[in-house]
Amino acid sequence: MKVGIVGLPNVGKSTLFNCLSNAKAHAANFPFCTIEPNIGTVNVPDPRTAALAEIVNPERVVPATVEIVDIAGLVKGASKGEGLGNQFLGNIRECNALLHVLRCFENDNIVHVDGTVNPLRDKETIDFELQLKDLETLEKRIDRARKAAKSGAREGGREVEMGERLKKHIEQGKSVRGFERSSEESEWIDDYQLLTDKPIMYVCNVDEASAKDGNAWVEKVRVMAAEEGAGLLHLAAATEADIAELETYEERRMFLDDLGLEEPGVNRLIREAFNLLQLDTYFTAGVKEVRAWTIPRGATAPQAAGVIHSDFEKGFIRAEVIGYDDYIKFRTEAACREAGRLRVEGRDYCVKDGDVLHFRFNV
Repeated sequence: MKVGIVGLPNVGKSTLFNCLSNAKAHAANFPFCTIEPNIGTVNVPDPRTAALAEIVNPERVVPATVEIVDIAGLVKGASKGEGLGNQFLGNIRECNALLHVLRCFENDNIVHVDGTVNPLRDKETIDFELQLKDLETLEKRIDRARKAAKSGAREGGREVEMGERLKKHIEQGKSVRGFERSSEESEWIDDYQLLTDKPIMYVCNVDEASAKDGNAWVEKVRVMAAEEGAGLLHLAAATEADIAELETYEERRMFLDDLGLEEPGVNRLIREAFNLLQLDTYFTAGVKEVRAWTIPRGATAPQAAGVIHSDFEKGFIRAEVIGYDDYIKFRTEAACREAGRLRVEGRDYCVKDGDVLHFRFNV
């Protein structure tokens, strides 16, 4: 599961990526500084992992992770191959969700590809190019469905009708993620892998003075995001880079206090990216390790077991479940069992975020 960082050139994508991953992608003041996508695996800040480790005192602690991809900047005409368009769009297609970085700061020393700062205009530029590419993809799929309908496939006719409605939706300048659909239509659209159907969150890159409360541009983007039902977060990427360079916790804490921030903005961003992918976390806790495991939201107990090893899913017998709050309160598995807070669940159990699990299986 990958989250892609997208946006126009010179909006702060690579600077933000460096803060997130410490991968040191090249960041410079000229368009197309990023050509090949940079990929980093990022630990998800989760205080629950540390709290469980404090109780269990394991040999090692393994946090949940999310994969972040820094994608080359897009320009007008990308859908027709301008700039790095085709490569950019192909990289987006491989991602499961998007963080769209918008420049919400003034700085005469950093060039803007369109000459002036206007995040709403920038957002529309990206949307337009992605929508054009989606129309190109959709038209090919409609043609295929139309041929299927002529050969007698009943669902082909229904798919053509849906495709024509979706085409009109996109031609009105709307992204696919806002298109109402039935469960059958969802399966078709998921198979199309349309770029504007991916979950998205807007990341407003502001100057240091606006790191805590944002600015007028952030508020305008907030209104737009609310209309779309999209998420929004603001941070100062350059300032976050300075924080990341500090060596000690005390230095970072002092810097954050001066800015009036409780934690680095990138911590919030990583958690939001994890949530954007509709992922949950469950834990295993033992003397060997405390580990956070990543599962799709709504996963069943056997599916969650399969994340550890496929044999766990094949031979699943039952799951012994302790809620996170109960584990923290009673502090041991034995105490939870004595208090009646350990439950035995079967194959149909949907794992809840934060569950502490022990699987019984037989292969």
